[in-house]
Amino acid sequence: MTRSVLQLQRDNLLLSALVDGPEQGAVAMLVHGFPDTPHSWNGVAEGLVQAGYQVVRPWLRGYTPGSVNPDAAYDPFNAGLDLLAWRAKFEGRDVHLVGHDWGAVAAMAAAATDAQAWKSLSLLAIPPFQKVERAWRLMPRQLRQSAYMLEMQSSNAPAKLLVNQFGRIRALWNSWSPGWKYSEAEIQAVFDAFSNSGVAWAATRYYRSLFTLHRAATRSIYALSRKPLAVPTLVMAGENDGCMQAALLPAMVEPQCFPKGVRTCTLSECGHFLQAERPDAVLKELLAHLRGQDRIH
Repeated sequence: MTRSVLQLQRDNLLLSALVDGPEQGAVAMLVHGFPDTPHSWNGVAEGLVQAGYQVVRPWLRGYTPGSVNPDAAYDPFNAGLDLLAWRAKFEGRDVHLVGHDWGAVAAMAAAATDAQAWKSLSLLAIPPFQKVERAWRLMPRQLRQSAYMLEMQSSNAPAKLLVNQFGRIRALWNSWSPGWKYSEAEIQAVFDAFSNSGVAWAATRYYRSLFTLHRAATRSIYALSRKPLAVPTLVMAGENDGCMQAALLPAMVEPQCFPKGVRTCTLSECGHFLQAERPDAVLKELLAHLRGQDRIH
């Protein structure tokens, strides 16, 4: 693939994105989560480029040294505003938004803020939250799976991600995607990113932002999470996800909250990092969703 790096100045941060494929036609914006980088989308990105899409893969703010600033905000609300700023660079073109993990939360915030900006929305591993209360029977198990979020509240959390040759990061990958025999090359990009202590600090701030209700950005993300998403939406989960259980999808997805339609899909034989574990299966579902919207003008 022909690749370039696009940069964007926002909030005194230098944001970066990988760009592949033709400079005309529809755009697919793929957003990563934690602990991850845009490289987990490699297989999906290649397939989308071959299908004729230009693929844009932003790093979340805080995941590159140029986007680390102790005075900046690291939360899904501001990350969602970053996505809208990226989208503005492709004025006059259809942009499909695809997010995984924190990237999915930021994508929902961006779509809830400005639904007209996006041709479609796809969410991987994270369900929509409009009806989260309907998943109460699943909460005991989910609270156990989400216990790491409390760990991320500690001021020592960034340092703990780095010790023992990134052993904590490896442990998260192993527990969230059980059975996935990832290569060292696949996880090395994450180690490279988190070797910067500023990146490790900024990445953990996203979790701390969930509990700072005195901040306007925190209150905004909770308010946006309840809004209907007026964008054609695909929600995907991995059957064996050890971070966000796949059973949340049927419990939480309410079609009435998606006036432009919603479809759910659970992929077998994969866990949390489904775009890296089964890129061909994810690509197949994404292309069906994206092409379906491209035919509707």
